[in-house]
Amino acid sequence: MELPGGVVVWAITHHDTLQALLADPRVGKNPQLWTTFTEGRLPKGWPLLNFVTVPGMVTADGEDHRRLRGLVTQAFTPRRIAELQPAIEARTAALLDRVELLEGEFDLRRHFAYPLPMQVIGELLGLPPKQQDELHELSDVMVSSSATPEAAVAAQQGLFALLASVIAAKRAEPGDDLTTDLIAARESEDRLSEQELVGTLLLMLVAGHETTLNLITNAVRALLAHPDQLRLVLDGAVEWSAVVEETLRYDSPVGQFPMRYAIEDIEVGDVVIRRGEALLASYAAAGRDSGHHPDADRFDVTRQPNRHLSLGHGPHFCLGSGLARLEAETALRSLFERFPRLALAEEPGAEPIGSFVSNSVRTLRVTVGPRG
Repeated sequence: MELPGGVVVWAITHHDTLQALLADPRVGKNPQLWTTFTEGRLPKGWPLLNFVTVPGMVTADGEDHRRLRGLVTQAFTPRRIAELQPAIEARTAALLDRVELLEGEFDLRRHFAYPLPMQVIGELLGLPPKQQDELHELSDVMVSSSATPEAAVAAQQGLFALLASVIAAKRAEPGDDLTTDLIAARESEDRLSEQELVGTLLLMLVAGHETTLNLITNAVRALLAHPDQLRLVLDGAVEWSAVVEETLRYDSPVGQFPMRYAIEDIEVGDVVIRRGEALLASYAAAGRDSGHHPDADRFDVTRQPNRHLSLGHGPHFCLGSGLARLEAETALRSLFERFPRLALAEEPGAEPIGSFVSNSVRTLRVTVGPRG
């Protein structure tokens, strides 16, 4: 397929093929493996350039990847995630209190789905609340596939400058947060470079809120468009965890994740992916693969088994998957307990985000309906 700027890549859309390639040692993440990049054939100002080249876990392989992943693993252990539940529940309740003041109709994405994961990842990283909105806006541009070259460059510069200011502040006044821990690893243990420090923070920021924001938005949208499925959950026949898993499959929060690269020629069916060519992990397409998911285009919260790839597979499986699931389950349960008559205030076909990476809609207008 052809990406913006005339960049040609392979899109891996079938579940079984994608699962195999995500764990294939002949596929790497280092952009130095991509001949289009190393030969200087990417167009100037290509929107996703910084996204696919930023130093960190997402662009590392082998020992480098294990080293970088190990630095943040302790922040996302099952025990640490479980300890966050009371704080997540409290933040969710506070956001719903604010929603009640919006006179019955509001943009669920803006007023609920966005602030919850941003506040959670912001606290984990020690990000000042006043900078969180600006970081979100800049990260949106970074994952956009429709940004102008000028906007892409400006977003990159803005993000790096903001994160540099956060790092400087934490160096001056360390805190009980992941940023402080990473700085200590950088300065006392020499376990990552300054570029890797910034890149790791950037990955945590983008992945830590963008995915969950889309997951909550997509789940509410699907449930309100399928009232029979919502009724199963409200009646207690299905757990909220099943809603989260079916949303991940049915409407993956990450549409297509760039980029992976063939380390050597790889035969896939009747085609050959040549050494140095790039691959997109097409999670949204894999979730609708009827060869793996029977009746794949139907939103079915009772679906069993429900093995999807929307949080990745193999060495780069999403490190924050447990946190994303906890936030989404808490948000959905609390939202519908507070507003059991929540309804769409617009047609389900809302305007999509201008990105093939981030998969959701720009707004989701809802009404709370009468209470009681």
